Amino acid sequence: MDIRQLVLVCKNRDRVVKNLCDLFDIKVAFNDPGIIFFGLENALLPVGNTFIEVISPVEEGTTAGRFLDRRQGDGGYMVIIQVDDFLKSKEMVNQQGIDIVFESDDPAARAIHLHPKQIGGAILSLDFMDPQESWKWAGSEWQKFVETKTVETIIGVQIQSSDPTQMKNRWQSVLTSNNSKIEDKNQINLDQTSIEFIKNEDTRGEGVTAFKIKVKDIKSIKRKAAELKLLVDGEIVIGGVKFFLS
Repeated sequence: MDIRQLVLVCKNRDRVVKNLCDLFDIKVAFNDPGIIFFGLENALLPVGNTFIEVISPVEEGTTAGRFLDRRQGDGGYMVIIQVDDFLKSKEMVNQQGIDIVFESDDPAARAIHLHPKQIGGAILSLDFMDPQESWKWAGSEWQKFVETKTVETIIGVQIQSSDPTQMKNRWQSVLTSNNSKIEDKNQINLDQTSIEFIKNEDTRGEGVTAFKIKVKDIKSIKRKAAELKLLVDGEIVIGGVKFFLS
């Protein structure tokens, strides 16, 4: 079980996508027409075998639009974890009394989205793919668009909260069945990725603050970020999210 996809929500999809592509030398693999069901447009960008999705509202009254208003701008929106046993994961969610706000019953791509107010910090999605290496949300040919000369993979996400330990415990309660483990009081380690919970650092309230990416050369990406004017107080910021490099 690991983080397979992280989602950014923003007002201007194309600008954020261009910044990501220019900085990390990655490409858009897929624009999902089905996401209009949620009043959104999107772009899926492979980062090795993992993905960054960028979404923007194209209709009034969307959940994503309300999120933009509440958090005062662009930011991290969803954490999508690929689980090993979908039915067991769903059972854990039901045992904890957490509402499921969306479910895909496609046998090739099962997924449940957990109520963000109940889980806290982001929409948490638990997904199962058959075959395991596939990823329906990125289309059937996403492997052709993978570029790894600059980036390797997503390795984690950071979420802020007024009570990081309490939020970690809520996430932990639906992930324990999948052999996740606690590294320290405010971090959950999965197989190859991690979820870190920190104290609120700004006035935007709880939410995703950073994506953690493994790259080939940190210094060269930092230099490029400076050239692209993507540094804020020395940190890379795209779409309202910091990018921590490893």
